[in-house]
Amino acid sequence: MDRYETFVEDGTVYVGSSDGPLEIASVEDVLDAVGGPAWTITYSDAEKERYAGMDTSDEGLVVDVVDMLHAMTHSERFVETLAAHPTVVPADDTISPRAGLFIGKLLENLENGVS
Repeated sequence: MDRYETFVEDGTVYVGSSDGPLEIASVEDVLDAVGGPAWTITYSDAEKERYAGMDTSDEGLVVDVVDMLHAMTHSERFVETLAAHPTVVPADDTISPRAGLFIGKLLENLENGVS
């Protein structure tokens, strides 16, 4: 099964696809959406209580968001879904639907790690 990489070129985030790169958003817009260029790994008390055996030794570690972008790969199905989402930013929003979908996956990876 093919996996498609995420990359940054000239300040813009792209995801590879079988039809060529898909533009996602500017790095600046992505960083704004996730709260900045660094992400600190944290675990809530509820998580620690619920998963008592969970390894939390990485708590407090600061992750570079752009490094995380470069580590992300995507299934063909996800890339097809990205491609189907518009890149136009709606008047009542700050990012496009495509960027929103991508940022959702980025946030999931920041919160749970890249699998």
